[in-house]
Amino acid sequence: MRTDTPRGTLPAREHLLAAAAGLPVLDVVIPVYNEEADLERCVLRLHDHLARTFPYGFRITIADNASTDRTPEVAAWLDDTIAEVRSYRLEEKGRGRALRTVWSHSDAPVLAYMDVDLSTDLNALLPLVAPLISGHSDLAIGSRLARSSRVVRGPKREFISRAYNLILRGSLAARFSDAQCGFKAIRREVAERLLPMVEDTGWFFDTELLVLAERAGLRIHEVPVDWVDDPDSTVHIVSTATDDLKGVWRVGRALAVGALPLDRLARPFGDDPRDRQLSGVPGGLARQLVGFCVVGALSTLLYLLLYSLFRAGVGPQVANAGALLVSAVANTAANRRLTFGVRGRDRAVRHQAQGLVVFGIGLALTSGSLAALDAAAGSPSHSTELAVLIAANLAATVLRFLLFRAWVFPDRRDAPAADESATARTVTGQAQHPYDTTDFRAGEAADRTWDVTTQLRAVPQDNDQRNAR
Repeated sequence: MRTDTPRGTLPAREHLLAAAAGLPVLDVVIPVYNEEADLERCVLRLHDHLARTFPYGFRITIADNASTDRTPEVAAWLDDTIAEVRSYRLEEKGRGRALRTVWSHSDAPVLAYMDVDLSTDLNALLPLVAPLISGHSDLAIGSRLARSSRVVRGPKREFISRAYNLILRGSLAARFSDAQCGFKAIRREVAERLLPMVEDTGWFFDTELLVLAERAGLRIHEVPVDWVDDPDSTVHIVSTATDDLKGVWRVGRALAVGALPLDRLARPFGDDPRDRQLSGVPGGLARQLVGFCVVGALSTLLYLLLYSLFRAGVGPQVANAGALLVSAVANTAANRRLTFGVRGRDRAVRHQAQGLVVFGIGLALTSGSLAALDAAAGSPSHSTELAVLIAANLAATVLRFLLFRAWVFPDRRDAPAADESATARTVTGQAQHPYDTTDFRAGEAADRTWDVTTQLRAVPQDNDQRNAR
């Protein structure tokens, strides 16, 4: 799974202003495969709707997934005829591959896609992208399963859709209601960070994108839609469902082991004065204290349980050291993820090593307490030992939190100057794009990628020149 995303957190969301003439705010991608019969009607209808109702500049991009019929010719004709239409051809199939390729090189600040059959009512398009333009949300999805949605489709597809979303909720703890509706949008700066993490190139692309965004704490806006099933859909339900289940397993495993740097997708708060840091008050202290106390309570219970088990076979010092070592490793891992919000494998070994140093300090406190108790009482009872250990652990816990916060997991929001400048260049579009020709998945031919990239980076022609053709 890809993890080569730019370092540093995302910038704060801002309201998007109307761009200069010729620069669209919205780029709607229509991925197609052998759609010669529906493509022209779809694009003309979508263009008419956007021209009448959308208050910003827009572009419609046709992404041809290696079609074998007349789809490329129809797409080229639409490209030549309508100023706001672009067409690009990819030599490999895959809806996810098409979206990732076009989105990765689009210059529009808001990126969207919809299916060529236009099953979703186009009146939902402006509500879909409005939260992204205003700076309120990071992604937006159409939902056929919302209470106010109106859907016309057969019972088989209805059952499959609802069953799939139940699987996502049960296995990946997803909270969005509809993963597979072909009606979604994303802000470009989010796509630049998120797309390199998405491995799937087919139908599971949507789900993987949404799960990773949700786990990273990005805001996903849902829009109820009116949707009419396309009876001529070419989607193969069995093979698609099989691939989706494989994707659920792969993503779930990656999340379980912390293989993704989701911290690079974090968003700062907005410009509300209540969200600003107060001088002299460490940010996130209250939340970290609550998380640390919960983890500490569970760690203490684990420690006492292990000590009681070890004490049955060995002396108090050995039992204390063994129980404290195991609980310290678990405590460091839990605080790393839950209290201080550090995800991924980056610096994980270093954090555990620093945690063991903190463990050594705790061991010194508790062992010293046991030694003092033994010297004072001779042969103390087991309950007395536990009482002394609890008191010593309370002192060690306070020290552990201070060391964790100041040394092991310091606040990294003030990134080094080099990282800040790199992030700033990425946001302003000056840095090399994270999905350049050397950054595609292994196995894709470099010359083919270069051709596609060259097409996608072509400078749009002036509308008058295009109409003159």
